[in-house]
Amino acid sequence: MMKLVILLSALVCSALSVELRRDESYPPPAVLRVIKIAHDVCAPKTGVKEEHIKEFSDGEAIEDPALKCYMNCLFHEFEVVDDTGHVHFEKLYNRLPAELKDRARAVIDKCLEPVGDDLCEKAYWLHKCWKTEDPSHYFLA
Repeated sequence: MMKLVILLSALVCSALSVELRRDESYPPPAVLRVIKIAHDVCAPKTGVKEEHIKEFSDGEAIEDPALKCYMNCLFHEFEVVDDTGHVHFEKLYNRLPAELKDRARAVIDKCLEPVGDDLCEKAYWLHKCWKTEDPSHYFLA
């Protein structure tokens, strides 16, 4: 019985503390430079707070309308949406650098049916799904 309690405790602790991959090579600096360009357009346009971007990226998936629209704006800046604003996953996948493609394909393929009342909600749903599927490698900048 004691072994079962110890095992369950260990599982709960490991589930609650995901180790984020953050080092000099991840997230890839070249990717962060490209995201910064879009960030500098989208952050002022949506009014998102920097701490909300950081919290969503490295902490909990917070609910914030400006953050949701920031995520939608990023999709538009990266030109991975169609005329109606819906994400084209192949375009998104093809814009990723080679070192992210294998891991990203597995995550993207699990998050293909975004839910939400508008494009900001759907963008948030996608990011939240990606974060849930691979929390240690997910990042938002």
